[in-house]
Amino acid sequence: MKGLLAKITKTETGHLAEFKRTLRHAPERVWAMLTVNDKLSTWFSELRVEDLREGGTISFDLGDGTFEEMKIIELKPYSVLEYTWGNDRVRFELSPAADGGTMLTLKEFIGEVNAHTPKDLAGWDVCLDVIEALLDERGFGDRKTAWEPKYEAYKRALEA
Repeated sequence: MKGLLAKITKTETGHLAEFKRTLRHAPERVWAMLTVNDKLSTWFSELRVEDLREGGTISFDLGDGTFEEMKIIELKPYSVLEYTWGNDRVRFELSPAADGGTMLTLKEFIGEVNAHTPKDLAGWDVCLDVIEALLDERGFGDRKTAWEPKYEAYKRALEA
């Protein structure tokens, strides 16, 4: 299975899932994948940045004509993007890697684990793999085929 599973730890308020990827690309290129709609849509077509600022919004297309609005909690260009994710939060942190690339850390702060949680975690894991493939200008293959074993692994990890 490509990519490492997230490290999942119990916290006082729920759980923290932490994904780390070392990418061979400058923080500016990685940041654009997270914040420029033309690039964001290539790896997460349901998301759209509406207002890129602290207090601004990102919308999630629910596919039925409705949208969920997510609030940007923290924004530090080329470094931090954190926003609400339903009742939870997601946080992307970028830092320079030694080789001129970028260490990308994605944290999902999960208040309550439910049946959908392993689906979300597997989805984020695949999304990070897709970001890396897009930046490397290589194909990725079928996302569902990549997602299924990760979903099963996250289900097992959360049952433990």
